[in-house]
Formats: sequence, structure tokens, C-alpha cells
Amino acid sequence: MTQIRHQPVAPTRTQKMATGAEIDAHRHDDHQIVYAGRGVLTVTTSRGSWVAPATRAIWVPAGTVHAHQAHGELELHLVGLPADDNPLGLGQPTVLAVAPLLRELLLAYTRAPLDESPERARLRAVLLDQLRASPQQPLHLPTPTSPRLRDLCDLLRADPADDRTLAALARQVGAGERTVSRLFRADLGMTFPQWRTQLRLHHALVLLAEDTPVTTVAHRCGWSSASAFIDVFRRTFGETPGTYQGRRS
Repeated sequence: MTQIRHQPVAPTRTQKMATGAEIDAHRHDDHQIVYAGRGVLTVTTSRGSWVAPATRAIWVPAGTVHAHQAHGELELHLVGLPADDNPLGLGQPTVLAVAPLLRELLLAYTRAPLDESPERARLRAVLLDQLRASPQQPLHLPTPTSPRLRDLCDLLRADPADDRTLAALARQVGAGERTVSRLFRADLGMTFPQWRTQLRLHHALVLLAEDTPVTTVAHRCGWSSASAFIDVFRRTFGETPGTYQGRRS
């Protein structure tokens, strides 16, 4: 059985991680805001995974067992908040939009010196105000609990470009299309097309963080064309994949 590390206090700091590096499953007694100022971060729990480029942060509630993985050269900014200070009122991991002001606040607050000065207290207050106003983003890729649904999802995780219909995928795992369609809604809270799009976007962010060309990303993630991929990416993240990659460099 894997040992889960317990860190009573969620640290506030900046940390650099090489691409592919991981932080094993652990939990804090405090809440934590996790922000990748550079690269792409994946946070994984038993309920699924959340992915965040530099325009997103991830809220991790106190007590949540979670692991991190870096994609690209990651610059990680961590903000710990006491368990009784939940400005968002959220009880599960959530992806939040990071506007330019919130980004600068996160960078400044995690920069040394990490003291208890009045200036730093004022900075924290503004940071919390901006977090309260930050829109939540639907970038959660839930993990199925149903064995048949898990087998089907594993097929697509292994190859996000797999464009088979739900009926064909269901047959491969020995289930009916209607049964699997109901399982997606009941178990994951989304339709099959919604889940597959989320999976492809997650995979696309990882590939872009590794400097994979946009056309190649579109192909490897299953979009019919680069333009179709660019359209979905822009509607989800507010910028094109090319702009996103250019801003990272």
C-alpha cells in the first residue's frame, strides 16, 4: 500500500520542477492554491485529474489526498491558507481562471521574503479578493468507478486520437451503447463527447508544454484539422495554442 505523506501546513513558496517530475500523493491540513507560472501542472486525486496552464490555478481543499505532475519546465507557486479560511467556499479541487492581476499577485505573494509584514498582509487580502472574483473553469477530468466505463476510458487515455464511436468502444469492453451512455452521465456527470473533449484538451496542454507543434498536437489529440483544434482551444482557454506557446517561451 502506498504511503500517503501528511504535511500539516500547506507551504507558501515557489518551486521549480523538471518536465515529468512528480510529487507523490500527500495531503495538508490547510487549503492550498497551486499555480504554474510556467509549464503545465496536473493535480490528480481519487476523483480524477485537473490540469492548469499559466492562465489557470487549482484550488486544493484541506485534507485532499493529491499528487502533482509537471509538464514542461514547471515554475510552481504554492499558497497555503488555514483550513478555517476558505474564501471560495469550495470543498473539492477546482480550476480557477487567472487574470493578469491575479497572476501578478500569486507571483508576488510566493516571492521571498515570506514574512509577516503589514505589506504582505495587505497583499494577501487583495489576493483573496481576486480569488473570490475568479471564475471557475470546467477543466476536471473525472475518474470512473464503474469497471466497464473505466476500461472504455482507459482505451481513450492510451490514444486520445481514437475516433471510434461510443457504440464501437462499448462493444470492445462488452457493454451496450445505451448502458455506457447512461454510465457517463451517472458516474462522471458528463456526456461521452464532453469527457472525450476534456481528455483531448488535457493531453493537448501536456503536448504544448513539451513544445510539440500545434498541427502535431491537433493530430495526436484527435481533431480533424488544426483549425478545429485551434477553435476549441481558443473557446476554452481564451487564446490560441500558438499564442499560448509563444507566451511560455
